Amino acid sequence: MRDFTLRAGEDYIKLGQLLKAAGLVDEGSDAKHAIENEEVTVNGEVCTMRGKKIHDGDVVGFESEEIHVHQHA
Repeated sequence: MRDFTLRAGEDYIKLGQLLKAAGLVDEGSDAKHAIENEEVTVNGEVCTMRGKKIHDGDVVGFESEEIHVHQHA
Protein backbone atom coordinates (compact mmCIF):
# COMPACT_ATOMS: atom_id res chain seq x y z
CA MET A 1 0.00 0.00 0.00
CA ARG A 2 1.18 3.49 -0.83
CA ASP A 3 -0.22 6.84 0.20
CA PHE A 4 -0.40 9.70 -2.27
CA THR A 5 -1.22 13.21 -1.12
CA LEU A 6 -2.77 15.65 -3.55
CA ARG A 7 -0.97 18.97 -3.86
CA ALA A 8 -2.28 21.89 -1.84
CA GLY A 9 -5.16 23.51 -3.68
CA GLU A 10 -5.81 20.51 -5.95
CA ASP A 11 -9.02 18.52 -5.64
CA TYR A 12 -7.98 15.68 -7.94
CA ILE A 13 -5.28 14.15 -10.13
CA LYS A 14 -5.91 12.33 -13.39
CA LEU A 15 -5.42 8.57 -13.31
CA GLY A 16 -2.55 8.46 -15.83
CA GLN A 17 -0.75 11.25 -14.01
CA LEU A 18 -1.16 9.48 -10.68
CA LEU A 19 0.44 6.27 -11.93
CA LYS A 20 3.46 8.25 -13.10
CA ALA A 21 3.64 10.54 -10.03
CA ALA A 22 3.46 7.54 -7.70
CA GLY A 23 6.35 5.90 -9.54
CA LEU A 24 4.39 2.89 -10.77
CA VAL A 25 5.20 3.63 -14.42
CA ASP A 26 8.11 5.47 -16.00
CA GLU A 27 6.35 7.20 -18.88
CA GLY A 28 2.88 8.49 -19.62
CA SER A 29 2.69 6.02 -22.50
CA ASP A 30 3.22 3.15 -20.02
CA ALA A 31 0.27 4.43 -17.98
CA LYS A 32 -1.84 4.71 -21.13
CA HIS A 33 -1.13 1.10 -22.11
CA ALA A 34 -1.78 -0.25 -18.60
CA ILE A 35 -5.10 1.59 -18.42
CA GLU A 36 -6.17 0.56 -21.93
CA ASN A 37 -5.26 -3.07 -21.17
CA GLU A 38 -7.59 -3.04 -18.14
CA GLU A 39 -4.74 -3.50 -15.66
CA VAL A 40 -5.78 -0.60 -13.40
CA THR A 41 -8.63 -0.43 -10.90
CA VAL A 42 -10.24 2.53 -9.18
CA ASN A 43 -12.09 1.71 -5.98
CA GLY A 44 -12.09 -1.99 -6.92
CA GLU A 45 -13.43 -1.60 -10.47
CA VAL A 46 -11.46 -1.77 -13.71
CA CYS A 47 -11.03 1.69 -15.20
CA THR A 48 -10.11 2.36 -18.83
CA MET A 49 -10.31 6.16 -18.68
CA ARG A 50 -6.81 7.64 -18.51
CA GLY A 51 -8.25 11.07 -17.69
CA LYS A 52 -10.48 9.84 -14.86
CA LYS A 53 -10.31 12.27 -11.96
CA ILE A 54 -8.99 10.64 -8.80
CA HIS A 55 -10.12 12.36 -5.59
CA ASP A 56 -9.44 12.20 -1.86
CA GLY A 57 -10.40 8.77 -0.55
CA ASP A 58 -10.04 6.92 -3.86
CA VAL A 59 -7.97 3.74 -4.03
CA VAL A 60 -6.12 2.91 -7.25
CA GLY A 61 -4.78 -0.58 -7.88
CA PHE A 62 -2.04 -1.53 -10.35
CA GLU A 63 -0.14 -4.82 -10.42
CA SER A 64 0.36 -5.71 -6.75
CA GLU A 65 0.24 -2.10 -5.53
CA GLU A 66 -2.59 -0.05 -4.04
CA ILE A 67 -2.44 3.73 -3.91
CA HIS A 68 -4.58 5.50 -1.30
CA VAL A 69 -5.19 9.10 -2.31
CA HIS A 70 -5.49 11.79 0.35
CA GLN A 71 -6.21 15.51 0.35
CA HIS A 72 -3.36 17.81 1.41
CA ALA A 73 -3.89 18.79 5.04
